[in-house]
Amino acid sequence: MINHCVDHDDHQRHLSGLADSPRAAEALNRECLCNTLDPERLREHLDTAPSLQGMTRTLEQTHPHLFSKTAVFLDAAAYATLERSIAAIERVVALPAYRHRALEKSSTVAAQDFGPTGVFMGYDFHVGTHGPRLIEINTNAGGALLNTALASAQGDCCGSVGPPQHPWGNSAHLDSVFMDMFRCEWQSQRGNQALRTVLIIDDMPTTQFLAPEFELARQLFQNHGLLALIADPQELDWRNGALWHPALPSNLPVDLVYNRLTDFDLSDPTHSALRAAYVSGATVVTPNPRAHALLAHKSNLITLSDDVLLADWGVDAGDRALLQSVVPNTVTVTPATADALWDQRRDLFFKPAAGYGAKAAYRGDKLTRRVWADIVAGDFIAQSLVPPGERLVDVAGLPTLLKHDIRAYSYRGDVQLLAARTYRGQTTNMRTPGGGFSPVLVVPSPTSTRRVRIANPAASA
Repeated sequence: MINHCVDHDDHQRHLSGLADSPRAAEALNRECLCNTLDPERLREHLDTAPSLQGMTRTLEQTHPHLFSKTAVFLDAAAYATLERSIAAIERVVALPAYRHRALEKSSTVAAQDFGPTGVFMGYDFHVGTHGPRLIEINTNAGGALLNTALASAQGDCCGSVGPPQHPWGNSAHLDSVFMDMFRCEWQSQRGNQALRTVLIIDDMPTTQFLAPEFELARQLFQNHGLLALIADPQELDWRNGALWHPALPSNLPVDLVYNRLTDFDLSDPTHSALRAAYVSGATVVTPNPRAHALLAHKSNLITLSDDVLLADWGVDAGDRALLQSVVPNTVTVTPATADALWDQRRDLFFKPAAGYGAKAAYRGDKLTRRVWADIVAGDFIAQSLVPPGERLVDVAGLPTLLKHDIRAYSYRGDVQLLAARTYRGQTTNMRTPGGGFSPVLVVPSPTSTRRVRIANPAASA
């Protein structure tokens, strides 16, 4: 029988003992049943400006499973491995040989290097007894601003395990870190020129699932003195060597685009104005086609898991050993390898090489022959199956184990914030009762005297 950790003193003592064990996080995730979310504090952090009033109430109606009420635990050792692996990947990506391989199979638009490297890079991990395993990398990873508010609205977790601490002090610190990231992107292409206007771009932005975050981004930019709008790329006009939007003053072109499109190479004809502005260097676009080609295209996982190739490129032995332990073996699905991969399918996960958001992704043990034919005919990769972690949550009064992954939001190899996504089913969906975004609590090593804390190394920046 699973006990509610906040109800029984003996279970409290048991959980306190778990916090001192080498695999504390795994045990706490499976046994600690507590709700840490303070709805009133979340409202205070989301409804922070007149233009954002009512956001919390709206999210409760339109996105009832966006925020979990339960935090997810992560061992300090796993957290350190996660950080080191992201830094190692960024070092590999900086190698000329890696870049040549990644770009030769990409659109020519990705070959241009204007300086920006991409805001809100998202590294997604499954964490279990095996430690962190990288599942995929995303350029326009959503949720960072929402998770900043969520992490700032947490109460005690499992009593004697300790209350979550906010190493950045409050969400204002992380807002500053994010704004510095955008300014760094701007300066890498424009130097000391003044940044005046920013557009948050996506197709039909008001209909997007994370549209509320666009409002938070707009408010972030406005709070730092910028003129910011949310726009559809079809509203843009490319003329006289500049990008324009009708809602901006007639003398102010679009300086910077915060790009949330999933048209990663800007090849859609409806995005022609944005593409022209990007290719000409007239507008700073972040993340951009180059960032996606170098990091987020799924075929890059094949390269990152190929130890022989990395050794041939001169990658440090320590980095190679780390990547071998963190990046699951990944191969291309071809007609020549189809029979062997079909035989191994129960231990594999299949994804379209140019996919995103778990679209057309399949567990091998769920495949039918009809779907398999589509996979072989398409551009797919096969990745060694890594089970997600599990988290005990309260679903309508019933203790329920949900799956979870860990997303690390990073910039230029430095982790800024961790968040978890809890869910039921084959992939993350943000529609599972009791699931959604969760803050991540790092459990100190047994030799440490620190309390459990919400992970955010940006505090030391």
